[in-house]
Amino acid sequence: MLGARGGWRALRRCPSSIFSSSSFSSSFSSFSSSSSLPREQRAPAARLRVRQALGAREAAGEVQVQGWVRSVRSQKEVLFLHINDGSSLESLQVVADPSMESRDLTFGSAVEVRGKLVKSPHKMQNVELKAESIRVVGPCDALSFPLKAKERHPLEYVRQFPHLRCRSNALGALLRIRSEATAAIHSFFQDHGYVHIHTPIITSNDCEGAGELFQIETSNETQKSAEKNHFFNVPAFLTVSGQLHLEVMAGAFTHVFTFGPTFRAENSQSRRHLAEFYMVEAELSFTESLQDIMQVMEDLFKTATSTVFSRCPRDVELFHKYVAPAQKGRLEQMLKNKFVTISYNEAVEILKQASQTFAFKPEWGCDLQTEHEKYLVQHCGEVPVFVINYPYDLKPFYMRDNEDGPQRTVAAVDLLVPGIGELCGGSLREERLPFLQSRLQRLGLADTYQWYLDLRKFGSVPHGGFGMGFERYLQYILGVDNIKDVIPFPRFPHSCLL
Repeated sequence: MLGARGGWRALRRCPSSIFSSSSFSSSFSSFSSSSSLPREQRAPAARLRVRQALGAREAAGEVQVQGWVRSVRSQKEVLFLHINDGSSLESLQVVADPSMESRDLTFGSAVEVRGKLVKSPHKMQNVELKAESIRVVGPCDALSFPLKAKERHPLEYVRQFPHLRCRSNALGALLRIRSEATAAIHSFFQDHGYVHIHTPIITSNDCEGAGELFQIETSNETQKSAEKNHFFNVPAFLTVSGQLHLEVMAGAFTHVFTFGPTFRAENSQSRRHLAEFYMVEAELSFTESLQDIMQVMEDLFKTATSTVFSRCPRDVELFHKYVAPAQKGRLEQMLKNKFVTISYNEAVEILKQASQTFAFKPEWGCDLQTEHEKYLVQHCGEVPVFVINYPYDLKPFYMRDNEDGPQRTVAAVDLLVPGIGELCGGSLREERLPFLQSRLQRLGLADTYQWYLDLRKFGSVPHGGFGMGFERYLQYILGVDNIKDVIPFPRFPHSCLL
């Protein structure tokens, strides 16, 4: 079988006779121009993805395309199909003799079409597939199929069918974008010399210290919970962050990153929260500047976004045309300009002077709520905003003390973006053993995190890092209102379908 890209290249390398109007058997004659091969020995049709076929600039010999029917239109003298295999937003038009129509050839059915790519008379497409045979691989009952031809289903509707919604245009486009964004993020870090680390999903640490953890137990442990015999001999949880494990690795590789699933047992039904989501996290050794961390965050965001826009423009256009019409212009401006930076102190003053009434009154020492974050972004011109230097008592134990007087702060940063609020969070890490030891003792965590203190005893260096919520990133660049619509199988309170 020819590879995904090799199929079309193979056709291009074939003799020009393949592209003539002669029969298939003569097209695949031997290079010595002797007698044709017997029909049963002739070369197989080149298998093309729909995206490859649509990208063809000229007619081609016999090809095979497989996919799912998006539309069927039968006329007196011709049968039209549109088939799609998930490789592109656009479908390939198939032109066939009406005699090839069957009752199993319906919207949603899986088919295999053999024929020739020919020049299309229509301006909207270069080629179409002139079918010589159509085989229904898997029939589909179009009447009971939840997705209907020629209907633009709302994202809320297809969310009910997690096993089928990937067949819709919107989710198909979203998942291709998600794939390209994943590749772009990996490429960014690899191009900048980062080592990719697979941090564990099962952990005994609570990185955020919020207690919103999913605890892991075997079925036997659940039945005999009174015995308190843990599989790992200690309580184990699904990870909320790979940061602490990355800090271990940053002590050997200087620049590391991870990209994987994280879990929060937060009982929230908001459009910004999931129980299972993906996090991009990075740690940088030998850095004493919060600005260094912020620069990597900004560069990552802009590079990944530019790459996604260039790699799948039609998929992105679908969202910017039908879901968030104004988003394209805002993002283009954002990519050209530097992100804004304000301190936590400045943020609180801006909020206090706002004419808007907030549900949560802004006060120094209180965490910024979503309504505050959105207002700050709006106040700064609907551009991404870094808020730096948060109060010491608001942040986890590992953030570096700024030693800045009565209003004690830590070298922490959150990146706020329009429509979402917090997208990224990061900090310089407390590398000084006495400071970290003192804080852990006050929290009663010194024994639990003895290994973390050891890192400060054996070759500790100034370092820092950040994490970015991948689903929130996709929400922002595409203008999708609900985070449940940017992940293949959303997990949230009271819902774990499939």
